[in-house]
Amino acid sequence: MSPSLKGAGTSEDAWWGPGGLGAVPSREPAVIRPPGRVVVVAPHPDDEVLGVGGTLAVWAAEGTEVAVVAVTDGEGSHPDSPTLTPRALVDRRAEERRAALAALGIEAAVDRLRLPDGAVAADDVADGVAAILRPDDTVVAPVLGDGHPDHDATAAGAGTAAERVGVACWRYAVWLWHWAQPGDVSFDGARRVRLPATAVNAKAAAIEHFTTQVAPLSDDPRDAAVLTPPVLARFRRDTEILWGPR
Repeated sequence: MSPSLKGAGTSEDAWWGPGGLGAVPSREPAVIRPPGRVVVVAPHPDDEVLGVGGTLAVWAAEGTEVAVVAVTDGEGSHPDSPTLTPRALVDRRAEERRAALAALGIEAAVDRLRLPDGAVAADDVADGVAAILRPDDTVVAPVLGDGHPDHDATAAGAGTAAERVGVACWRYAVWLWHWAQPGDVSFDGARRVRLPATAVNAKAAAIEHFTTQVAPLSDDPRDAAVLTPPVLARFRRDTEILWGPR
């Protein structure tokens, strides 16, 4: 059973309390920058920005090539919306992603796997990602156990693809910060990436481009924002957590 992704979730005070993020070894982004292309795998449009957007912005500014694998097109974020059809959501969210990546200074190729939002299968992710990878790539994908079914399938599939091609796989979290408590999480192999103010500000600006997610589509309850203020607070940190290959 997946954990609950509703409500306010775990507070930032809890995450920075005993056994939390402050105990994770900190690193500058340049210290852990991969030597080749970075292929970030995103279950939905916005996950790459929420989870690791600040780090990607720094790496891109330093010359790293960034590619994005879009596992789904995000058509399921508002399944009962009276305002936008799934097709319209796909178009809107693709535009939002382009604007958000541009705000980070990233000109990324986006490979769309077009898997069904809400029904992602790990094997399909593995095949799709493996077909894109090159021998000098580094994969950046959701952490195992992020807590959303699509994220967990993406995590498993991306890891399989990385193993198949023989490349490293780094991990980021999105929904884990919502449902888990510090004592639930293993930070073995994790790095707390210190972001410069420019990257923090760029990430904040990028997130605001996801208007279908951060604001209601209308006053109808079925159009409520997905990314509420308590959720967004976790992505306004001046650090990002990356679990790296050992």
